[in-house]
Order: sequence, then C-alpha cells, then structure tokens
Amino acid sequence: MVLDAQADMTVVGEAGDGQAALDLLAQTPADIVLMDIRMPRFDGVAATRALTERGDPAQVIVLTTFDLDEYVYAALRAGAAGFLLKDAGPADLLSAIRAVHRGDAVIAPSATRRLVTTFAGTQEADPDEGPRGADHPRLAALTPREIEVLREVAEGRSNTEIAASFYVAEATVKTHIGRILHKLALRDRVHMVLLAYETGLVEVRPGS
Repeated sequence: MVLDAQADMTVVGEAGDGQAALDLLAQTPADIVLMDIRMPRFDGVAATRALTERGDPAQVIVLTTFDLDEYVYAALRAGAAGFLLKDAGPADLLSAIRAVHRGDAVIAPSATRRLVTTFAGTQEADPDEGPRGADHPRLAALTPREIEVLREVAEGRSNTEIAASFYVAEATVKTHIGRILHKLALRDRVHMVLLAYETGLVEVRPGS
C-alpha cells in the first residue's frame, strides 16, 4: 500500500520465497527487489547470489531483523546493494528504494563501518595473495587519488566530507567514485567498502 501510493513506484510482483522470486523476476522485470533473508526453500542470500550470477539488472535491498546479522554480510557479498531493518518506517523504506534506484547504497556510512568491522575481521589474509593495502594486486588499476578516495569511503566518510578533506568539489569526488566502481567492476559504494577491508587498504581496529 505504501509503495503503490507513490507516484514514482509500482509493485510489479510479490513472492513467498527466494525460488518463487527468481521465477517471477525471470518473467517480470523489476528495478528494485526487497529481499527477506530468512525464507523457506531458497533463502535471501542464495536468491541474491543467483540474481547476480545470471546478470539480472534488479538491485536487491535485503531485509533483516538485526543490523549486525551475518546473513546480511553474506547477502552484500552475494551482490545486494544494501540492507534495511524490518522495523524501518515508511519514510526510510521509500528513501532507501529511491537511493538504490539512483545507484547509491542503502547503508549509511556509520552502519556500513559497523557491519564491515564486525565481519571483515574474521577473514584471514591469504599468504599467497601478495602485498596488502594500496599495493594489493586488486587495486592496481587505481590512481593514487582514487586509492585515497576508496580509503576515505571505507572509513565511513560521506562525499561531502571527502570533498572538504581534499579541497575539491563534491562532483569531483562522485567522478572518482564512478571511476573506481568501473575499474574494479563493483556494483556500489557498499562493495567498495568491503573490498577496501578485504585487500587491507583499511584495517579492522581492535575494539572498533
């Protein structure tokens, strides 16, 4: 009812589980998918991963009861654009949908950092992976300034804060972020943060 009441939104389908959602999306294209995490037959993580792997253009917002749920982290790794708590009010829900449709992430910088800090620390570095940090092979395509911007994003800073720090226009920061996403084949800002932690560009601080 809330979504259909918006002039710029239309609910094109509803599904009772992940497999039903995949089947429906194969027949009925959508821009945004609100995906529950815990569902019968095929959970939200598996469904999100399947959508990503088959190249479906729909952007997924996963729904969860807890803001530090390990399943949410798994869903982000699977290709979700962000997450939203189930008790979010109508205004937050609508704002999240519009943000993801614009290409932004649903997760606020502070929430992103809390989530990644909690789970990135469980990943052990691969001794055969080579250098970590700015010299990591996965970051080789980036310029020094793009490395700096990626680090700032991973530290939880907004575009406005990054622009002020570098004494540049906010539009310039957005351009850098767009280039980073393109060069590293990342879907959105959330995945920039995850990659920064995974490559050691930003380290998890004890007690964070």
